[in-house]
Amino acid sequence: MKERLAYTRSTISPRRAADLRAEIDAFHVEYCAALDANDIERWPEFFSKDASYRITSRQNALLGMPVGLIYCEGLDMITDRALAVAHSQMFAPRHILHVLGITRVLEETGDTISAQTPFILMQTLVEGPSTVHLAGIYHDRFVRDGERLLIASREVVHDTEILDTALAYPA
Repeated sequence: MKERLAYTRSTISPRRAADLRAEIDAFHVEYCAALDANDIERWPEFFSKDASYRITSRQNALLGMPVGLIYCEGLDMITDRALAVAHSQMFAPRHILHVLGITRVLEETGDTISAQTPFILMQTLVEGPSTVHLAGIYHDRFVRDGERLLIASREVVHDTEILDTALAYPA
């Protein structure tokens, strides 16, 4: 992961990157809409069967440490995480809003696309102000499933040093 945090030049043409960016943006529109609507039980639908998902700090990523605040290997673990959050929320009611930056498409190999997308995750407590909950970059590997893109690997590397104790929700 340390190498993935360093700047790497895209290996595809600007025209192809624009086409793939449009597909990834359409994916993110649905992904974020589901999470922002608190439809957490739909979250696993965005992942391939063998997907991995991890939220970790930039410092851990730079040091190559595998630890993650949230870590799931395979669709079963992702589904379990979604059900646990949906049915045992132990944190104050809140609204979540994903704000995404421009996706950098880095590579396309066969049916696999590697990309990076900066994000800010805002939260508004029902009885409080809106705040930045998390900020960072998605380091993604997408695979095709027919006409759809699915996440094969998502490493959510956050820059935020002081985290809210309620980081149970996927980014």
